[in-house]
Amino acid sequence: MTFDVLSDHEPAGPQTYAYKPSLLGAPWEFRLTDEGFGWQKGRLSGRIPYRDIHRVRLSYRPVTLQTHRFIAEIWSAGMPRIVISSSSWRSLVEQERFDGPYSGFIRDLHRRILEAGAKPSFEAGSPRFLYWPGIVMFGLIALGLAALTVRALQEGSLAAAALIGGLLGLFLWQTGSFFQRNYPGSYDPEAIPERVLPRSERTQVRTTSTEHRA
Repeated sequence: MTFDVLSDHEPAGPQTYAYKPSLLGAPWEFRLTDEGFGWQKGRLSGRIPYRDIHRVRLSYRPVTLQTHRFIAEIWSAGMPRIVISSSSWRSLVEQERFDGPYSGFIRDLHRRILEAGAKPSFEAGSPRFLYWPGIVMFGLIALGLAALTVRALQEGSLAAAALIGGLLGLFLWQTGSFFQRNYPGSYDPEAIPERVLPRSERTQVRTTSTEHRA
């Protein structure tokens, strides 16, 4: 099986997609054909008939250098879980976002699965057994920071109150967004929730630890 390797300046179209899950490892390369879902990583390659796909999960998974990252997890008969990410490692301090190509590829994958007559489970967000304990911890931490802010105000320490209040605001914004996007549940493959897909009009964004470019 051969694939067209994607260059840095040629993001994948809706039929092909590639990304690097790590800086040193081989890239994952994917292709959608009439015969099935093709994949290649280094010397390993294969093709999965769409009817053999029995589970798809879409979720929002930010990481340190890429706070706007989405992944698709695919399970099929006789194959380990395959992960497709909307961002790719470029260097030690740089990742690239492929929002548009990723969204187009995932939408086309869903269309082909339906056309093949397959009926996998389509899941959005985090697994329930991880999500709800996480919500509890999120609430406890938020309440603790709010209590510390009030205590600092009562003691007249405005600088400490401002610092803790700022941390609380940042925590609510970032972590709250994570839980809002990753609410667990099933979805209609013909109406994929926007919360688990990047905006398709964005094609490619490079992100470094000191710079964000759109």
